[in-house]
Amino acid sequence: MSLVFDFWQQHSPIFSILIPAFTGFFLLLLGNPGGDILAQDWRQPWRRAISLTATVLGFATAISYLHLASQGQISIYQLSEWTAPFGIVLVLDRLSAFMLVLTYVLALPLLWYASKDWDLRGRYFHALFQFLLMGLCGAFLTGDLFNLFVFFEILLMSSYVLLIYGQGKARFQIGVHYVSINLLASAFFLLGLGLIYSSVGSLNMTDVARLLPTLSPDQRQLAILGSYLLFLVFAIKAALLPLGFWLPKTYAIASTPIAALFTIMTKVGLYAILRVNSLLFFPNQDPFLFNLLLILGCASSLYGVIGALGAIRFRRFVGFMILSSLGTICIGLGLHQPQAWTGALYYLFHSTLIGAACYLLCGWITAQRGEFKDHLKISPRMKQHTLLSLCFFMVALIMAGLPPFSGFIGKVLILQASLNHPHALWIIILVLLVSLLSILAFVRAGFILFWQASNPPEQCDNIEYQNYLALPNRAPARNNVVIYTFLTSLILLVIFAAPIHSYLTATATQLADQTHYQQRILKTDRHGNYISVEPFDNSYVPETKYSGENLDPNAHFIPSLIAPKTLNGPHISEYKWQQIHEQQQALPQSTPNQTASQLKLSTVEGH
Repeated sequence: MSLVFDFWQQHSPIFSILIPAFTGFFLLLLGNPGGDILAQDWRQPWRRAISLTATVLGFATAISYLHLASQGQISIYQLSEWTAPFGIVLVLDRLSAFMLVLTYVLALPLLWYASKDWDLRGRYFHALFQFLLMGLCGAFLTGDLFNLFVFFEILLMSSYVLLIYGQGKARFQIGVHYVSINLLASAFFLLGLGLIYSSVGSLNMTDVARLLPTLSPDQRQLAILGSYLLFLVFAIKAALLPLGFWLPKTYAIASTPIAALFTIMTKVGLYAILRVNSLLFFPNQDPFLFNLLLILGCASSLYGVIGALGAIRFRRFVGFMILSSLGTICIGLGLHQPQAWTGALYYLFHSTLIGAACYLLCGWITAQRGEFKDHLKISPRMKQHTLLSLCFFMVALIMAGLPPFSGFIGKVLILQASLNHPHALWIIILVLLVSLLSILAFVRAGFILFWQASNPPEQCDNIEYQNYLALPNRAPARNNVVIYTFLTSLILLVIFAAPIHSYLTATATQLADQTHYQQRILKTDRHGNYISVEPFDNSYVPETKYSGENLDPNAHFIPSLIAPKTLNGPHISEYKWQQIHEQQQALPQSTPNQTASQLKLSTVEGH
């Protein structure tokens, strides 16, 4: 049992990526017929069982990561056993564990809901769902900027197909716009990475943050320009104004479970802004991007609620309210202090779940309104009028941020952190104004959907009455159960607000302590200096197994950069060990690595 536990501890950060990755590949190999025969396909129950089992396992893994991270340690996983910054590393800290748990709290109920009948409306639903989870988990765990780009592309490619899942002209048209916007953002992403790498020589987030202040003025300006391009990309992903006009219309045409799942897609952009900005700019106290984020957050929050007041469809209404909540989160992030980040992260969790519950409520209302669908027009009273109105009322209270619900607590935490800001009064007025307008927006929508609803058609032989009888008298299968699950989760978010606040406070404090990240992620030589790409000798050609035995002036770094098993394996030749031994002997002090190399060398010579 101890061996299993040790193996889990050693490889734990990678499992959150491998579980959905292998599940998605296996589901692809399982095949998936098209047309109307999917419901009769004998493999469909297996697809559902495999996908649900993998998601449950991923959820259990995320919970274990949260427990591990809550102890304050930062877990590092070195891909191919190359240490940072020469190799890509996965970093499991409090923030990444928190985002993983949020991902699975959202994904597991939605997958269970979609597995009833939504997964029969197109091919490879479950495989695409797993690849989306893979991209999300990888984006939250990676410590490398280029690897962040890779996982962004994985989740985006899955989202392209899931957005138009179920087909339809409107979904295809909006899908083309969505793909075009994200391809442009990906191009900017690569340009930003190129500028940073050409200036710094590294793409490891912690190493870039360490080297940025040491660069010459010209190189530093190029690197900062690259980071501004990354901010632009993340702002597009997070749908911040003026780059977020696409969100309400795009999410409105997606199928119900996909629209609910996409509420976490914008949070990936916000996560990337917080992660990269806190690493690159917080230690150096460069407030420009944080101030810009604060301004964009205020504009997005106000624009979103005004759009909700004027929305003519309930799905668009929800999209605008989500856009407004994104602005509130950005206000917290833009205040440029860990206390505000705590409130922003709490509100982020709230915003994701209540947004998903809203889209599910849209699906329930649409199913019972027939030809009126989700249009904010007066229609005959729905068959589950009372239950639906109560659910709508509960959702409205939580999303508008009224006490004592989670939205209220998140806003209070953000407002408390803003008291020391030079423009605290304006921030408080804006947040309170947006809350008031949110209440008015929900009152307007509820008034049309429920209060003004007309009486059902009287019993007769006309078509209106027959159409009304054909409408369902209960929620779509599993829809209401998932809504209750999300609402219960948000109530638990209030009940356990104290320990959650304590965890998030420690998370924000950990993010601000970049020295701890450097000590945990980067390796040092015997003099205590970080082993990095600087200084870089352009004439140096690294030795490969194809180039023969060449003199390597950096051979003494090898024991510090690779894992012990690889160090003592067959890949380190006798000639290389001789160089390691000679160079370490020439250095003024001995280290445990030197002792290990001497033992290895004596073994080789004795043999």
